[in-house]
Amino acid sequence: MVHMNVLADALKCINNAEKRAKRQVIIRPASKVIVRFLTVMMRHGYIGEFEVVDDHRAGKIVVNLTGRINKCSVISPRFDINIRDLEKYCTSLLPSRQFGYIVLTTSGGIMDHEEARRKHLGGKILGFFF
Repeated sequence: MVHMNVLADALKCINNAEKRAKRQVIIRPASKVIVRFLTVMMRHGYIGEFEVVDDHRAGKIVVNLTGRINKCSVISPRFDINIRDLEKYCTSLLPSRQFGYIVLTTSGGIMDHEEARRKHLGGKILGFFF
């Protein structure tokens, strides 16, 4: 099977496992973008620890779930966002101002929208979770 969007497949696996109340999910194939996205989710407490397993193929990631994710999804195509347009995307994608995060890829790395606003960086939108 050819994976067109690896990040979308990974987030769909996490979403489906959360709906079925699983404690763990295996994501294959692994990529740097998925690892950075999961790091942002782990930093905010939406998932537990995760481990990248090198199986001498494409690799896989074992993610421990905490049951906090309501929805996580990819925004495709990856729209360019400058710092002034960030609030518009927050209101359209997230259910509340204090709830959820938009993940951006910027020149400073992959980070959530609050960190991008603090560092005054714009970039491309990857996805969101809440």
